[in-house]
Amino acid sequence: MTEAVSTPDPLEQIEQDETQSYNQGLTPLHPPQKSLIRLNTGIFAVILTITAVAAEFAIRNELPLAAGSIIGPVAAFALFLFIMFPGRIYRRWGYDMAEEQLRVLRGFMWRTDTIVPFNRIQHIDVAQGPFQRIFGLSTLIVHTAGTHNSVVGLPGLSTPDAETMRDTIKGHIRQDMI
Repeated sequence: MTEAVSTPDPLEQIEQDETQSYNQGLTPLHPPQKSLIRLNTGIFAVILTITAVAAEFAIRNELPLAAGSIIGPVAAFALFLFIMFPGRIYRRWGYDMAEEQLRVLRGFMWRTDTIVPFNRIQHIDVAQGPFQRIFGLSTLIVHTAGTHNSVVGLPGLSTPDAETMRDTIKGHIRQDMI
């Protein structure tokens, strides 16, 4: 009996390569995070479009505007956001958990590279919102000593990965205390 060999999807491989190049070889977020970003962007796009419809109807009698002069550009912008934004945001997140530190690289326009040494961590949370639960995702939240940038969040992790990372960091913290 011969076993079928699955060939990777070329488009998926290109996306993975792009993700690796954007986030400097760090571990990308869990793939369903892209769908969650798309869902959040879609909700924002719908609210933006509804607001544009309401604005156009509200000023239709006040100003001599052609039908769709507000709705059209806003709907086009919302569609652009819905199509282009999720992939770009997803590709620009990455993380690495080295021996004694957590590194989080993020940012679409403004890049932020945060390195959190384990010995500065006060406590760790794993959080899930309602949409994250649907996609099986969690956010690892690391609280550090100090006030400036004292909370570092890493969204888009699968729940088992987030819990494993939490337990690993917790183990390092316990070793430092002994």
